Amino acid sequence: MTSDRDIARWRLHSQLLAAPVGRAERVVSSLLGVQAENPSQSAWAVATRTTTPRQHDLAEALAGGRVLRTHVLRPTWHYLHADDAGWLLELTAPRVLPVVDQQLQPLADRMSELTDAVTSLLAETPDRTRSDLAEALTERGMELTGQQLMLLLAHLELHALVISGAPREGEHTYALFSDRVPAPKRLDRDEALTELAVRYFTSHGPATERDLSYWATLTVTDVRPGIAAAADRLASFEHDGRRLWHAPGDAPDAAEPAGHLLQVLDEMYRGYQDSRMVIDADGIVPRGRESAIGMALVDAQLVAGMRRTVGPKAVTFALRPLRDLRAREFDSIHEAAGRYADYLGLEPRVEVER
Repeated sequence: MTSDRDIARWRLHSQLLAAPVGRAERVVSSLLGVQAENPSQSAWAVATRTTTPRQHDLAEALAGGRVLRTHVLRPTWHYLHADDAGWLLELTAPRVLPVVDQQLQPLADRMSELTDAVTSLLAETPDRTRSDLAEALTERGMELTGQQLMLLLAHLELHALVISGAPREGEHTYALFSDRVPAPKRLDRDEALTELAVRYFTSHGPATERDLSYWATLTVTDVRPGIAAAADRLASFEHDGRRLWHAPGDAPDAAEPAGHLLQVLDEMYRGYQDSRMVIDADGIVPRGRESAIGMALVDAQLVAGMRRTVGPKAVTFALRPLRDLRAREFDSIHEAAGRYADYLGLEPRVEVER
C-alpha cells in the first residue's frame, strides 16, 4: 500500500528535486509553471532542479525569451516556457482576471487609455522596468500609485498584451507579448485541458484532481474532462479516499539528495492544496497560517522551518526544528546548505533556533 511518505518521496522525483535535469529552460518546461513571486528565492527553485546549479542559467533563459516571468495560473508570478505562454494564458486567465480587475475598479473608466499608453510605450522602447513605465505615464499626465500600476500590468499580462522583457541588471522588465512570443502555440479548450492534465500530473504527481484545480485556478468540473482525455497517458491509484494521478511507472524506493532547503512558495509545497501535507506524514506541522518563509525537507518530509539570510561572505540558514532531528537528518540539511551556498558563491552556515 502506498503511504503519504511514499507519495511525498515520489514527488521529489516528479518535480526533479531527486532527479535533476540539464538547465533552467528544461526545468521550467518540464514543470509547466514555477511560482516566481520572489525572484531570488524562485531562482533557486529552478536552479536546484538542474544538474549543475548556476546563477546565470535562468537569467540567460529570461534574457533570451525562452523562459518568461508573468502572471498566469493563479493571481501571482510564474515562470513558464515561451512555448506554453499562449495556450496556458488563454486557458487560465479568464478565472484569474476577475481577482485582478476587481481591484482595478477605480480605474475602470481609464483602462482603454492606460492600455494604449503602456503598449505604445513598450512598442517604442521594450524592456522597461516598472519604474520606467511609472515615470513615462506620469509625463503623459497618467500618474498611478505603485499598486495601481502593478495591477494594471498584471491585467495586461493576463490579456497577453504584455509579458516579461529581458532583465536589466537583475531587475524585471516588461515588453509586448507579441514581440517576445511572435508565434504563440494555440490549443482549443479540450486540447488545452488534456495538455494541462498530462503536464501537471507528470511533473507534480501523484496528485488529485483538486490539486490540479487549485494549481490552475480552474473548477473541478473544468479539469475532469482533461483528466479523462489524458487517462491513457497517465496512471492512478486510490489513497485515503482520493484518486491520485501520475505518470506511468512505479513509486521510487529512495530519493537522493535527501535534504532540501526550499521556500514555502516552492512547487513542492505550493503546487498542491488538497494533498499538500503528505510532506508531513507524522502530523507535526501546525496547521493554519504559515509561520516561516522557508522549509527544510529530509526524505520529502518537512522537519524544520527555515529562514535564509544572505551576507557578504556567507549565507545563513536558520532552522526552527519541528521535532528533534537525527544526526543523518542534520547531515542531509548541511549537504543541502552546501549546494545552495555553492550556487550563491558564498560560505554555508546552518544555525538552529530554539
